Amino acid sequence: MGLPVINLKMIITVHWLLTTWGCLYFWLPPPYIWSNYAVLAIGVWAIAQRDSVDALAMYLIGMVITILLDIIHIAVNYERVADIQIGGTARDQFRFSVGMAILSLLLKPVSCLFVYQMYKERGGDCNLNIDLDSSIDSRFTCDSVESRAYCGRSS
Repeated sequence: MGLPVINLKMIITVHWLLTTWGCLYFWLPPPYIWSNYAVLAIGVWAIAQRDSVDALAMYLIGMVITILLDIIHIAVNYERVADIQIGGTARDQFRFSVGMAILSLLLKPVSCLFVYQMYKERGGDCNLNIDLDSSIDSRFTCDSVESRAYCGRSS
């Protein structure tokens, strides 16, 4: 049973909305905003070029990087701002903003799965063939004509 088909436009719209809501209260630093909107811009490029594997690959890599960056930004900046006494509607706005930033962070791995599915459908191939035995042996082989006598091979 495969993953359901999710439109890339829907993924980008949801993450744009959650990033915007996460930035309603100015508690996250500008690199959070820049990194998320830059990745969303790459996603718009992936929408515009429907047959581009490179656009989806860059969007997928950007999403993975922003997952790590979001964890760092939220962890570092939450304590700094939460310790400040915020009252009234600003406190509610801060809570909503934090909730949307965390929800965006939680949805990103799921979105990465859907984007990876789209990447494979567009013909992308993510084969990491790491064969240590053949790579080590390939340095010690003697395949040239002049060295056959020295390597002990006879033809």
